[in-house]
Amino acid sequence: MSTRIHLPETRIAAAEIPVAVLLLDSVVPFDLGTACQVFGFRRPDLEPMRYTLTLCAAQAGPVRTAIGFPVIVEHGLEALETAHTIIVPGFYSVEEPVAPAVLDALRKAHARGARIASICTGAFALAAAGLLDGRRATTHWKDAALLAERHPSVRVDPRVLYVDEGDVLTSAGIAAGIDLCLHIVRGDWGAEVANALARRLVVPPHRSGGQAQFVEEPVPERVDGGLERTRTWALERLGRRVTVDEMARHAVMSRRNFTRRFRAEAGTSPLQWLLLQRVLRARRLLETTEMSVSRIARECGFGSALSLRDHFTREVGATPVAYRKTFGVRQPAMAE
Repeated sequence: MSTRIHLPETRIAAAEIPVAVLLLDSVVPFDLGTACQVFGFRRPDLEPMRYTLTLCAAQAGPVRTAIGFPVIVEHGLEALETAHTIIVPGFYSVEEPVAPAVLDALRKAHARGARIASICTGAFALAAAGLLDGRRATTHWKDAALLAERHPSVRVDPRVLYVDEGDVLTSAGIAAGIDLCLHIVRGDWGAEVANALARRLVVPPHRSGGQAQFVEEPVPERVDGGLERTRTWALERLGRRVTVDEMARHAVMSRRNFTRRFRAEAGTSPLQWLLLQRVLRARRLLETTEMSVSRIARECGFGSALSLRDHFTREVGATPVAYRKTFGVRQPAMAE
């Protein structure tokens, strides 16, 4: 699993970030609602997070949703000309071509430096505009094969929740859009704000973009609560070496059965899960404290700053020092 991020090249203090949500015909209401819920509400208690939201479409007026009811949109494509961030929710009629004017507006917005993100099948619009050429991208797992067939220059990954390519981001379907939007908030305003928003939305504060969209093997019945107690036990001991055998003993299971059960519940092996949790804790400490990198390495069970650097860079795509410079305790800012 990967938690790779892209560090903005330039960051400036910002009073607010203008977000435009582009509704295409047969827009998926859940995807639209996700973008509106995250970026559309003023939340003074979550300062400094501030977004201004604009709904737009190919032209102002009613836009049909996938359910059938219309959404009245007051703005046309001109809203994309000034938006810092553009969100394209999923739409049902992916077999129909996207209007040339929409594709042209997306290209122009990207060319001037706008950040563009899609939720679910919104990736089809980004791909049609050429914004995903040569890039890694994702969409709902059941539509991934069609996206790859229609746009062979796009490296479609159907396994992950979302992909961050810096100025272009894509997510898988339905609830994965929430993960992507929280990932954007995290990058704009920091982990504390994103975590507080997640609590407000009653969702997990962070799911790695590399987490599987679904697990093929059915999750066993949780007669005894599954392995949640063992995972909690391990999280409380991230500062020291925790072995799979210790985790299996805590769960009162054989190593083989424990590993199989763990993978069924978490979608990954116990060791990979432990590594990811250590990286996530290191990210949080880098973002919210002024601890030295060496101390963070010890706190997270890496042992040395060199070990932390190697694992952190492999997972996140940036060194701990570079990550702290971008997402550290100073006032959050946005990419220009």
